[in-house]
Amino acid sequence: MTRENILFTIIGVLLGFIVGFMFASSMNQRYGPGAPVPIAGSQNLPADHPPIGSPGAGAANPAGMQAEVTASLDQARSEPNNFEAQMRAAELYYQIQRYDDAIGFLLRANQIRPDNYEAIVALGRVNLDAENYETAEKWYEAALLKKPNDVGVLASLAFTALQRGNATDAERAIANLEKVDPNNADLSQFRERLATLKAK
Repeated sequence: MTRENILFTIIGVLLGFIVGFMFASSMNQRYGPGAPVPIAGSQNLPADHPPIGSPGAGAANPAGMQAEVTASLDQARSEPNNFEAQMRAAELYYQIQRYDDAIGFLLRANQIRPDNYEAIVALGRVNLDAENYETAEKWYEAALLKKPNDVGVLASLAFTALQRGNATDAERAIANLEKVDPNNADLSQFRERLATLKAK
């Protein structure tokens, strides 16, 4: 093998790693760990507002923030029928990646308001991040029964099926996403992942 061939091989491998990393990073930002969960009214913030719980939000007064967090969690526990308190507690636990605790509060919120779309979608997202893929799919499917054309949920369902390695479910989810949003920016990457999955 000539020096040029070795160089091209190395560049090809590196390019493959970079493309794979960019895809995983893009999908995780949108649908996977660390992506925002629509909980407790945070979707009404202005576009330039720092994410709730981010280092720039409330970092100047950590003691005050800790007291606020403690008060929110105490309220959720002492008021088990308070929907907003359960959602706030779930968001706090989600931010520190204590997914089981977040799921517990979300399930309680779902029991209080079984038809609340926000809680159903959040249960899909948090279960996805906890790698409970089958459970995440069930919650996303429940959300789609209420809003069949929610592009974000359709894409999340496709991503979940791909993460789970289920080619049949992934193909169906991708087809549904394409029907609703044929120009969705993630479709080509989803199809590539699906082709790789089928080739295994």
